[in-house]
Amino acid sequence: MKPYRLGLTGSIGMGKSTTAGFFRDLGVPVWDADAAVHRLYGPGGAAVGPVGALCPAAVVQGAIDRDALKQWIAQDKSALGQLEAVVHPLVAEDRANFVADVSRPLVVLDIPLLFEVGADVDGVLVVTAPPEVQRARVLARPGMTESQFNAILARQMPDAEKRQRADFVIETLDMDSVRQSVQHLVATLGKRDA
Repeated sequence: MKPYRLGLTGSIGMGKSTTAGFFRDLGVPVWDADAAVHRLYGPGGAAVGPVGALCPAAVVQGAIDRDALKQWIAQDKSALGQLEAVVHPLVAEDRANFVADVSRPLVVLDIPLLFEVGADVDGVLVVTAPPEVQRARVLARPGMTESQFNAILARQMPDAEKRQRADFVIETLDMDSVRQSVQHLVATLGKRDA
């Protein structure tokens, strides 16, 4: 039986990483899109060659230098599209390989831009919090500025639209209730018939 692929998403600062941790605590395999990109960009990663072909300055000691990529993207309006055209298929392949190795009834796919990239999942869980809570969480991160936060938000689908498109929604204000909601989802989705 193929596992139920639950896509986990939410805008920055909404509690996605914490929620993913609760799934892991219950033994649910969790694939993390950000971690996959780090592997692909790391020494010997599958993205190093193709990204280096687009932006040679981004390859430093056999790995992708994210600061060099940011500079390239800031200077060239077509850079982000070129980069995504190379990286998104590699990320999708990494995700498919992870799912193929799962023998459990449920797998969580932690994908920040799930709706934006159109990932193939069986259901979507959106984590959410009020805008003022989100802003406070994000601006408390080291080095984060108001302008960086606003730029990130501008690239993400609005929270209200994500919630509208979701199959499941968890508000992440109280961690005990988040944990209970995750336990309920695992119990429900993990009992599907073969």
